[in-house]
Amino acid sequence: MHTPEVHSFHIPVLGLGYSIDTPVKVARFGIASVISIVDDELVEKMREYYCLQQGLAYTPITEATADFRAARITGYLNLVNDMVQKQITELRALPFEPGNELDKYFELLPDNTQLKQQFVKMTALPPGAEKQRLQQCLREAVVAGAIDVNVMAKVDKQNTDAEGNSLPSEYSDALAALRGFANSNLQSSVVLSAGYNPRLYNYIDQFSDFLPDAKGQLRKKLILKVSDYRSALVQGKMLAKKGIWVSEFRIESGLNCGGHAFATEGMLLGPILEEFKEKRAALTTELFAICCAAQAATAQTVFTARPPLKITVQGGIGTASENEFLLEHYAVDSTGWGSPFLLVPEATNVDEDTLQQLATAVPDDYYISDASPLGVPFNNFRKSSSEMQRLQRIEKGRPGSPCVKKYLATDMEFGNSPICTASRQYQHLKIKQLKQQELSPGAYQKALQEITVKDCLCEGLGATALLGDRITSSRRSTAVTICPGPNLAYFSGVFTLSEMVGHIYGRLQLLNAVYRPNMFVNELHLYIAYWKKHLEATCSLSPKQLKYIQTFKTNLLEGIDYYKNKAALFKKESNQYIATMKKELDDAILALTSQPVPVVAGGTSAGI
Repeated sequence: MHTPEVHSFHIPVLGLGYSIDTPVKVARFGIASVISIVDDELVEKMREYYCLQQGLAYTPITEATADFRAARITGYLNLVNDMVQKQITELRALPFEPGNELDKYFELLPDNTQLKQQFVKMTALPPGAEKQRLQQCLREAVVAGAIDVNVMAKVDKQNTDAEGNSLPSEYSDALAALRGFANSNLQSSVVLSAGYNPRLYNYIDQFSDFLPDAKGQLRKKLILKVSDYRSALVQGKMLAKKGIWVSEFRIESGLNCGGHAFATEGMLLGPILEEFKEKRAALTTELFAICCAAQAATAQTVFTARPPLKITVQGGIGTASENEFLLEHYAVDSTGWGSPFLLVPEATNVDEDTLQQLATAVPDDYYISDASPLGVPFNNFRKSSSEMQRLQRIEKGRPGSPCVKKYLATDMEFGNSPICTASRQYQHLKIKQLKQQELSPGAYQKALQEITVKDCLCEGLGATALLGDRITSSRRSTAVTICPGPNLAYFSGVFTLSEMVGHIYGRLQLLNAVYRPNMFVNELHLYIAYWKKHLEATCSLSPKQLKYIQTFKTNLLEGIDYYKNKAALFKKESNQYIATMKKELDDAILALTSQPVPVVAGGTSAGI
C-alpha cells in the first residue's frame, strides 16, 4: 500500500548520482525522495555495492542479459525497497531513547503535526502503562518516505543489438526505464519530466500497476513535472483518455531550479500557482470523468472513488516562511527542497572536494550555461572539476569528451548514427567545418565557444557516486558535474539532516549573510536577465521573435502586478521586508520598460 506522507516536503531528483541512493539514507525517517534511473550502468554499480555491503549474493546483469536496462533498474529498485523496509522494521523495534533513530524520526517531524505532539506528550510522561501505550501507537505510525523515480521523457535513445540492428521501440531508453520501474516491487510513483514523449505516454497503459486494481486502487502512480496549468491540462487529458490517472502535478520554477532550466514565456511561479489553486477542483473533476469513461470503454476496472490529485511545487524555496506561504496560500500538498540537500551528506552523494567548493561558494559561482547537449539552458557551477576539465581539454587542443554512455547522443548532422554534441568526435567535426567558413576572428571565436561549451553530463552527473573507495569502475571518471539551482548561493556550510529539516520547518535558520530577496523576486530577476539576453543576442528580430519577446515582457509585467497585490499576504514577514519587496518589484518594472527597443527585420521599430 502507499503510505501517507508525514512530512510536508520532498527531496526532488538531483542529477544522476546525487540522489541515486537518497531513499536508503532518508526514507526511514518518513522523507520522500526521487531516484534518477537514466543511467542503468550507475544503477547496476549501486546494486553491486549495496549487495556486497548487505552481505547479499550479487549476480551481475550484463549487456548480454535480455532486456538488461530494464532488468538492472528493477533489480536495484527492489533492493532499495527491501533495504528500506528492513530499516523500518529495525527502527520500530528500537527503544525510545534520546539520540537514537526512533527518537530522531519523530524529532524531525513538523512541530504542528498530531504525531509530533503525541511524541512530545509521550516523552513527558513518567514510566507506566500510558507511556507504553503511546509508544506502541507511535511505533505503529512509523512509515517510510516514498521511493519515487524520475524518467526524463525525451532522453529516449533508440537502441540496437550487438550487430547494430535497431531493436523494437520498447527497448528505447525511456521505455525500458519505465518498464524497469513498472516491474519492480515498489508501490510508489514515477516522475516524468523534460517534456512530452508520445511513444512513452502511449506505453504506460501496458502495465496493470498504473491502472486501478479490483478495489479501484493504484499500485504505481504517475507524477508529471509541469511548468504551467495549460501543460498540466493538456497532458492530463491525453493520459486520462487512456485510462491513466495523473496522481500529482509537480510544478517547478522555470529558471529558479537545479539541473535543466525549462523557461516559460515569462510566466512566473506565483501566477502559475494561483491558476492551479483556482482551477484545481475543475481540473480534477474533468480528468476523472475522462479517465473513468476511458476505463469503461476498454473494459478496465473503473475507479470506485475519485483518487487524490496532488499539486506540489519546487524551485528556489529558501525559508520556512516561504515554505509555509506556499502550503497555506496556494494549498499545495508538498514542497520540493533540492539543491540545499547537496550540503547534507546524510541525504545525498557529493564527493568531499565538490562539497567543500559548494560550502564556500559565492553567488557568481552559480550560473545558467549552455553546457547541456540537449540544447536546454543548464544550471552550472563554475568551480566543478568537470568545468575545469572542459577548459583544460580546450587549452590542449582536444575539446570534447569521450562519449561512452551515449544517453544524449541525438545529433545526426555527420552521418546515420547519432552522436552527442559534447563528444570529442562531434566537436572535432564541427570545428573542422567551422574553419572552412572563413569567418572574422570575432565571429569565429563566438562560434567556437558555442561548440566547445557543451559538456558530458552522462559521466559528470554520476561521477560523484563512484568516487571514494566504495565503488570501483573500469570506466570511472573523476570529473564531477554538479547542477545546483541559484538558490544554493544563500547557503554556506555543511549541514546535518536534522539541521536542514529544522531550517525547512523554522526551528533553525541556515541562510548565510548574502542578501536574499523573496523567492518570487529571485525568480523574476532570473527571468528579466533571460529576457535581456534574448534581446541582446539579436540586433534584428523576425516577426516570430518579436512576438515571443512581446509576450515574454507582457507576462513578466502581469506577474509583477500580481506580486505587488500579494506582497501584504506575507504576514509572517516584517513591514520592512514587504516594503523592500515592493521596491524590488518597482525596480523590475523599470528594468523592463527602460530596455532599448529592438528593430524588426527590415528596419521597422518593434515598439515594445
